[in-house]
Amino acid sequence: MQYDMQYTIQDPIYILDNHKKSDRAALTLERASEMLRCVFEILWDKPYGLTAVEVISLIPKVMQLTEYELEYSRKSSAPRYEKIVRITTIPLAYTGWLLKNDKGRWYITEAGYQACKQFTNVQEFYQEAIRLYNKHKRLAPESIMALEMAQESAWVQIEKHLLHLKKTELQMMAGELLRAMGYFPSWMAPPEKQRGQINLIAYTDPIGAKGQRILTQIIQKGQSVTLEGVNGFLSILGPNDFGMIISMSGFTTQAIQELGTDNFERVTALDANSFFELWKKYYAELSQEIRSLLPLKVVHFLSQFD
Repeated sequence: MQYDMQYTIQDPIYILDNHKKSDRAALTLERASEMLRCVFEILWDKPYGLTAVEVISLIPKVMQLTEYELEYSRKSSAPRYEKIVRITTIPLAYTGWLLKNDKGRWYITEAGYQACKQFTNVQEFYQEAIRLYNKHKRLAPESIMALEMAQESAWVQIEKHLLHLKKTELQMMAGELLRAMGYFPSWMAPPEKQRGQINLIAYTDPIGAKGQRILTQIIQKGQSVTLEGVNGFLSILGPNDFGMIISMSGFTTQAIQELGTDNFERVTALDANSFFELWKKYYAELSQEIRSLLPLKVVHFLSQFD
């Protein structure tokens, strides 16, 4: 099917995978708006958002879905309501009311909260998003949805791969990343000393003459790092030291909030997401051997004209 780049959304009927009258009557603007409200209710008090998969899985628990909406469409391995939700949220993402990052995580933006207060009627809210969306040339919603789902799937696989790496492998990756960033790794913990608080030491100059070190702690498995854990790491830093904690399981909300304060300005915290962003940024500068621990391949999708 060919799409004109000026793809105008006037009604959510376009999301259906066939054109039978009975199916076209099964979804109305009002019903699509109700699903949209459900999405916002799920995300409303989640400042760090949820993955698209989590949001979609919660919808049947929050609202009563029809038999039609729960059915699997002919061209998809997902229930029809998932396609409805994914496409009806596209205008909101392009108006800046809903953030969908490239890891498949959804957040309500500050502009989104304000828009909800301005348009208390959910249909008016959705129609305004569609109006703003249609002011610009966009790709067909199905093309946008294909990209979003591919990004989500890719991140699930990458995160799973990171969680299954050995601690020594992550240590090697972190060392090469620091080298690519212009630092000078000088020591890595041998396999028999992987239980210590320090796994990697790097200097800010080739011979360590400046005395500034970067001490790195790698936490591969287990629960999210707590504020107590971050404080414990901070306590071992010398006056000229900087610290980096790499935790594939992330950090607790309290720890994240405190890490943003001046008390922890010498500590950098990397979860799986931020570690991967650095990996992408410096990938071209890494050795082939190190790349093989997390090999990446670029896949091209249709883009849009702004």
